[in-house]
Amino acid sequence: MSRKSQKEIENVNQKDKKSRRKAEKAARKEERRGNAQVLIITYCVVAVFLGMIGYLVYFMAVDADEVINNPYNKRQELLAKRIVRGTIYSSDKKVLAKTEKGKDGSEKRYYPYNDVFCHAVGRVDNSMTGVELSQCYPLLTSHSNPLKQLINIFRGEKSQGDSVITTLDAGLQKTAYDALGGYKGAVVALEPSTGKILTMLSKPDYDPNTVLQEWDELVEDSEDNSALLNRATQGLYPPGSTFKIMTAMEYIMENKEMYKKYRYICDGSDSFEGNNINCYGGESHGALDLKNSFAKSCNTSFANIGVGLNISSFRKLCERFGFNKKIKLGFENNKSSFVLDNKSDKGEIVQTAIGQGKTQITPMFNAMITSALANNGEMMRPYIVDHTENEAGRVVKQYNPDSMGQIVDKSVAEIMKRLMKEVVNSGTGTSLSGMSYRVAGKTGSAEFDEEGTSHAWFVGFAPADNPKIAVSIVVEGAGTGSQYAIPIAKKMFEEYLG
Repeated sequence: MSRKSQKEIENVNQKDKKSRRKAEKAARKEERRGNAQVLIITYCVVAVFLGMIGYLVYFMAVDADEVINNPYNKRQELLAKRIVRGTIYSSDKKVLAKTEKGKDGSEKRYYPYNDVFCHAVGRVDNSMTGVELSQCYPLLTSHSNPLKQLINIFRGEKSQGDSVITTLDAGLQKTAYDALGGYKGAVVALEPSTGKILTMLSKPDYDPNTVLQEWDELVEDSEDNSALLNRATQGLYPPGSTFKIMTAMEYIMENKEMYKKYRYICDGSDSFEGNNINCYGGESHGALDLKNSFAKSCNTSFANIGVGLNISSFRKLCERFGFNKKIKLGFENNKSSFVLDNKSDKGEIVQTAIGQGKTQITPMFNAMITSALANNGEMMRPYIVDHTENEAGRVVKQYNPDSMGQIVDKSVAEIMKRLMKEVVNSGTGTSLSGMSYRVAGKTGSAEFDEEGTSHAWFVGFAPADNPKIAVSIVVEGAGTGSQYAIPIAKKMFEEYLG
C-alpha cells in the first residue's frame, strides 16, 4: 500500500474518531439535558406534594372547624338525619341546651335557662350562633358504642350525638344576669390562669326557644335594643378610666424607678395647651402621687401624665396587648382600637390618656387585659369549651389553655396589681374593701354624648393575691362605675368565691 493511501486511511480514521467523540459529547449533553428536565419535573412534583401536605396540616389546624361548622355546609344536614344533636352543659353539668323529641318524632332544641345564655350558648334557628355554631360538628357526631350505632342504622333510628361541656359557670352567669337587671350592658368573667370563660352575658337579650316567632320583631329592632348583638364581644365602648391601667403602665415602663417620685396637685380642672380637662364632678383631689392619682381616678393628673408619654412606645404597648388586632377567639368579636400616633394633637392625647377620645374597647378585651395583669403579665386566650364527651361520659376531645405570651414583665404586672389594690383600699372601689378576701380593680365612667351621659365600668380580680376570677362589667348610660358596676362585681365575687 502506498504511503499516500495509508495517510488517507489515517485521516479518515481520525475524522471518524472526532465524529464519534463529537457524537458521544452531544449524546452526553442531551442526556444531561434530559436528566435536568426530569429533575425539574421531580422537584415540581415534590414541591406540589409538600405544598398539599402543608395546606392539609394548616387546614386541619386552622380552618377545619370553621369550614365544617359553616351553616352552609351540606354535611351537617346529612349528619342531622342520623344523629340526635348533642347536649350542651355548663362546667358543673347543668343542661344549657338539649334536643327534645315530640310524640310525632319531631325534634326541637330546648334551652332550659331561656335567655340567660342566649349569646354564649347561641341558637340553631335562623342562623346558628355561639357554642351551637362553633361546636356544630361535634354535636352532630357520635362516639357512642359502634355496635349500638350499627343496630340503630338497621332499625332506622338515630344515634346520640356527643355532648359539649363548656367552661361557663351556671350559677355565676345567673348571678350576673340578675345583677345587671333591666340595664343594657355586658358582663365577662375569666379564669386568669387559664382563660376559661366563666361568664359571658349581654343585655338586651332574647329567648332562643321562641326566636322563630319573635324574629321579625328582633330584626326590626324598633326600640334600638340590638338584642341579637353579643355586646360582650362585639360591643365597642369608650373605656373611660379603666384605660388608665394602660396609661399608668406606659408611664411606669418609661420611667422605671422614677415613677415613684411623680407628684401633681389637682384643683379639679386643668388646661393642657388649650385643652381643658375636668375631674369627675369637678372634685379637687389635692396633692397626689401616682398611686393616689390612680386610686382616685384623677383625670387632670392622668392628662398631665399623658402629654409626657412617648406616643410611639404607648402605641406599641397597646398593640402588644391586642389593640388594633382581630384576635382569634372562636366566636364573633370586634377588634378594640387605639388610634394615637406621632401625628396626634395634644387634645387627642390628653383625652385618650383618661380613656375618652377615639379609643374603643370590647368588654371581653378589657377582661383579657385585666386577666393578664392578674396572671403576672401573661395573657391567656379566652375559650368557652372545656371538652366533648360521648353519651357514656368518655372524653372525646379535651381543650387546653393557650398562652398568648408574656405581654409585660412580671415586675410591671406586680406594680399594677398594687395600684389596683389601692383603688379598693382607699379609692373609688372602697365598697369592695369589706370582703373576706382582697379585691383589686379599676372603676370607670365613660362619657359618650354631649350631655355627659356615662357608661359605668368596672374591671378587677379576686382574691387579689391569688386571682381565681377576673371580671369586666359595663352598664350602658348608667353613671359611675362605683355606683352601678361595682355592685354587680361584688355579687359575682360572692357567688364564685363564697
